[in-house]
Amino acid sequence: MTKKERVLKVIEILKEKYPDAICSLTASNPFELLVAVRLSAQCTDARVNLVTPALFEKYKTLEDYCNADIKDVEHLIHSCGFYKSKAESIIGMAQMIRDKFDGRVPDNIDDLITLPGVGRKTANLIVGDIYGKESIVVDTHMIRISNRIGLVSEKDPKKIEFSLKKIVPVEEGSDFCHRIVLFGRDVCSARKPLCGECPINEYCKKVGVKK
Repeated sequence: MTKKERVLKVIEILKEKYPDAICSLTASNPFELLVAVRLSAQCTDARVNLVTPALFEKYKTLEDYCNADIKDVEHLIHSCGFYKSKAESIIGMAQMIRDKFDGRVPDNIDDLITLPGVGRKTANLIVGDIYGKESIVVDTHMIRISNRIGLVSEKDPKKIEFSLKKIVPVEEGSDFCHRIVLFGRDVCSARKPLCGECPINEYCKKVGVKK
C-alpha cells in the first residue's frame, strides 16, 4: 500500500468517527481566529475559549487592537500563559495588517508568516479554515500520529507539512488536520494511546498493536 492509499483509508475512517471536523477555537472573523490561534500556543483551546469572549467584547475592530493598551491586553489574556509576548504579537499583528495588508488578514502563507508571532502552523490553519486553500496544520498531534501510521518518518514540522501535501488531497487537508487533533486527544495520545480502541491501528507502526 502506498502512502497516498494509506492516508485515503485513514481519512475515510476518521470521517466516520469525527463527521464534524471543525476548529475548536471560537471566533467570528478572520482576525479573531488569528488572535485565538496565537493565544493557543502552549495553552489549551478550552482555556483560550474561556479568555477570548472578554477580549473580543472589548476589542471589536482591527483598529481597536491597533490602539490597545498592551497592559490591558496582557491582563485579559493572562491565564493563557506567555501573556507578555502574546499581547505584543496581537497588537503587532493588527498594526501590520492595517499598515501593510490594507486591513485584511492575508490569504497566503508567505504573507502570514511575516506577521508577529505567526508561524507556519498558524498560517496553514488560517489559509485552510478561512480561505479554503491547501493547508496542512502540523501540530504535536500531527507529528506524532503521522509518524505512527507511517505517513512520514521525521519530526521536523515543515518537512512533515510538505510531505503530507504530496499525499493528502487538497480538499481534505484542513478537515483531516482537525480530525487528527480530535483523534489525538481521544485515542492516540502521546503517553497512553488506546490502541485496543483505535479504528486505524492496522496502519500503526507501534510494536504490538493488533487490529
